[in-house]
Amino acid sequence: MPELKRMEPQLVVAAQRGDKAAFAQIVAEFQTPVYNLAYRMLGNRNDAEDAAQETFLRAYAQLKTYDPGQSFGTWLLSVAAHYCIDRLRRRKFQWLSFDDPRWDESAPSLISDLPSPESSALAREREQEVQRALQKLPPQYRMVLVLKYWNDLSLEEISKITGDNAGTVKVKLFRARQMLGKHLRAEHGGKTRLELSHAR
Repeated sequence: MPELKRMEPQLVVAAQRGDKAAFAQIVAEFQTPVYNLAYRMLGNRNDAEDAAQETFLRAYAQLKTYDPGQSFGTWLLSVAAHYCIDRLRRRKFQWLSFDDPRWDESAPSLISDLPSPESSALAREREQEVQRALQKLPPQYRMVLVLKYWNDLSLEEISKITGDNAGTVKVKLFRARQMLGKHLRAEHGGKTRLELSHAR
């Protein structure tokens, strides 16, 4: 997630002072990672688009609370993550079924090391397998996986978002990987493997 760490401080300061053009630049810079997080958390394109829009509305309203000493990307993803958790609680953890018509094959591919476009059909299949398995995880475990593996945040950055200490985050990541792997194996009779690197 290197692009999240290149935000010019003066751009954020300008937005905090009410410069709408500066905030529009922030939206343009961060709309993809915010959408990606929301899609992984919520499981479908329409909800993710709504969540991304709400995230930016909330971020704009809360800009004055942003601490310049903190990574702006981490702060913004924190707003997005907590909104998604709230939304999941409101929907009372109604997981999507495997054949849910809301699955949208045009949803963007979000794993950074997916195969090249020549293997897009296989990539899409793998993408949907992982997304379905993610939806079976409790939201707090899903969130740490998404922040770690799809937003490439460190344990310390995830800790700032979740409010857990780094040790707790590491334990949650370990358990979340186990649960995700179990769901993937169950879907394919024990033959599917998910290769995730160990938490840093």
